[in-house]
Amino acid sequence: MPLKCYDRLSGQVALVTGANSGIGKGVAIALGSEGAKVVINYVADEEAAQEVVHAIKEAGSDAIAIKADVSKEDQVKAMFKEAIKELGTVDILVNNAGMQRDCSFADMTLKDWQFVLDVNLTGQFLCAREAVREFLKRGIKPEISCSAGKIICMSSVHEVIPWAGHVNYAASKGGVMLMMKSIAQELGPKSIRVNSIAPGAIKTPINTSAWETPEAEKELLKLIPYKRVGDPMDVGRLAVFLASDESEYIHGTTLFIDGGMTLYPGFTTNG
Repeated sequence: MPLKCYDRLSGQVALVTGANSGIGKGVAIALGSEGAKVVINYVADEEAAQEVVHAIKEAGSDAIAIKADVSKEDQVKAMFKEAIKELGTVDILVNNAGMQRDCSFADMTLKDWQFVLDVNLTGQFLCAREAVREFLKRGIKPEISCSAGKIICMSSVHEVIPWAGHVNYAASKGGVMLMMKSIAQELGPKSIRVNSIAPGAIKTPINTSAWETPEAEKELLKLIPYKRVGDPMDVGRLAVFLASDESEYIHGTTLFIDGGMTLYPGFTTNG
């Protein structure tokens, strides 16, 4: 059944990185269903990106797909230039693109360390910088939003929970947290809102093995007090809230969406 388009984000343009699958796809569709025009960034699988474009158009809004590697400065600049040319501006950035290359610490190569940091952290820096430049150039459009622009950084519960065997990923998300707060501190006076979303276990292609069988899901649920694995649209609905004026006084913080994973359920019976 097609999504119905509402209007909390009507008149605004959102750019979502890594939006052709998983959390990014859920966020892009949620933003589009609230009236935003959406740029679907992808680095591979154009067909999947076009399927997201189609879903948003079916909901009654507009969308385009742009290929770009967010870890490459020239490609990020070109992506924003094309987005602004095609849709007029960018009002909302969702810095979602991310990846894992898991390995024990002793065996981790510099290449795998650097690649994860390049995509997960440097990619967010490059996209946020281009978005901020557009926000400052354009200023506030009071008819559509109280803010000059909104940036949502996709972090993780692992910005606070250590994760053995995933040191590069956890380090990148810890970096996202302080990057977000520092940008927010600097740009709040310019009416640019910056926040993070920190998902816990969400059913996406990156972690299929953790939930695809009943046995795996049962084991995963030991970490989740709410006893449900999340869905990308859970994150999408939160992104809509953070992108809208309903959250206008929320700035420089991380909102965890994890079913209580950060409550450390292992301590339920005194550890």
